Amino acid sequence: MRPQVMKEFRAAWIASVANINWPSKPGLPVATQQKEAIAMLDFLKKNNFNAVIFQVRPQADALYKSTLEPWSYFLTGTAGKAPDPVYDPLNFWIEAAHDRGMELHIWINPYRAHHSSAKAVSKVSLVSKKPELMVKLKDGQWWMDPSKKGTQDHVSAVVKDLVKRYDIDGVHFDDYFYPYESYNGGEDFPDQESWARYQKSGGQLPKKDWRRDNVNTFVERIYKEVKAQKKYVKFGISPFGIWRPGFPASIEGMDQYDQLYADAKLWLNKGWIDYFAPQLYWKINDLPHSFPLLLGWWASENTMNRHLWPGMNVGLGGDDQNTDEIVNQVMISRAMLPQSAGTIHWSIDGLLKSEKLTKGLLDGPYKKQALVPASPWLNELLPAAPIVETTNQQGQVRISWTHPNEKEVFRWVVYYQYGKTWNYTILNRKDRFLLKSSLAELLPGQKAGTARAGLNRVAVTAIDRTGNESVYKEIVF
Repeated sequence: MRPQVMKEFRAAWIASVANINWPSKPGLPVATQQKEAIAMLDFLKKNNFNAVIFQVRPQADALYKSTLEPWSYFLTGTAGKAPDPVYDPLNFWIEAAHDRGMELHIWINPYRAHHSSAKAVSKVSLVSKKPELMVKLKDGQWWMDPSKKGTQDHVSAVVKDLVKRYDIDGVHFDDYFYPYESYNGGEDFPDQESWARYQKSGGQLPKKDWRRDNVNTFVERIYKEVKAQKKYVKFGISPFGIWRPGFPASIEGMDQYDQLYADAKLWLNKGWIDYFAPQLYWKINDLPHSFPLLLGWWASENTMNRHLWPGMNVGLGGDDQNTDEIVNQVMISRAMLPQSAGTIHWSIDGLLKSEKLTKGLLDGPYKKQALVPASPWLNELLPAAPIVETTNQQGQVRISWTHPNEKEVFRWVVYYQYGKTWNYTILNRKDRFLLKSSLAELLPGQKAGTARAGLNRVAVTAIDRTGNESVYKEIVF
């Protein structure tokens, strides 16, 4: 019987806004920035994660080289100032992540133009460069007006530039569409001029529907534009975890449909996303916001069978109770979504700061490596099988392989059988061989020092960028 490799999306958000995760503060030396990045990626690889959601545009700025927006304050401490010596942080993150077998998804905030933690608005900020698109909120933030064509065109240009120039695996939006009411002191979003202009032009929609339509049009546009450039690049959104109070019946909480003007259910129903990650930041037994109840409701709305990978809050404390909670949430997600398991962890700091939680995941649900589940609506064509050779070297078997189109391959899986027991190792894009002892592994229940089962079968498969696995061919010894 052919062994099966585990398939599960395991990701962590890495936030740059307000230096929440990376870099740890503005203006660090380049070598320190890179050291911090590598430490995070090594940590995730060690703990069997396979993806990162990396924030590259926290406030209409860039943690990469851009002609459309200025270098980020959160990177260098001065908006518009390049790193010195110059390097491209996004490209650095992409290459380092891919070398470790992890997907990298770029996370951008489409409408936020200035965050209050970035001090004063600079001359190079889009707030200064494109004031006609901006509104100021009472908490000190600036927001791009989602109704304006200039806003949608500019953000579209940013996304297309990123998809075109960088070898990314996904584009990710979070829950910030129209801003939370608290950002404007509880008052309505200040778009009176745009609303009046819409009405004067003959617009018939009520104001709330008009706002939702602005966002819906934009989400659909971005999805289609990403696919037109690189079909394999996934588009994902992580909206607020509750669509509306009462869905399902016992759920209470904020109404994103009426407050953020985000009709997240529609995007899922229409298939305008490749993966959907509602921020279910509550506990299993939090009855008004129950994790499994909300996940079950979102699953019932997944009519286009896209990936549904819930966001979880791993920063609840890191004690025994929290470890048990997060492990249980992962297992519930697996049970409810067996065709495409996966979760995203907010944020990497909650994992880095809680050794107990990380150990609980690694000893439990993340004990075995996993591949990102395939996206058959993006690509159903299987990659060619690797060409595999084995040679004996003093009690070891060297398994080596080549491929007719190596650029198409993102990861490799090496399957091996000792006695009747199969196992596997997932290797990364640059790996081309694996050494296994010809008599290396004890069978379950077998005591050390007794005769060991010999290696008798191996196979190698290729995995492409959308998670498709090649044909499987065994070599029998």
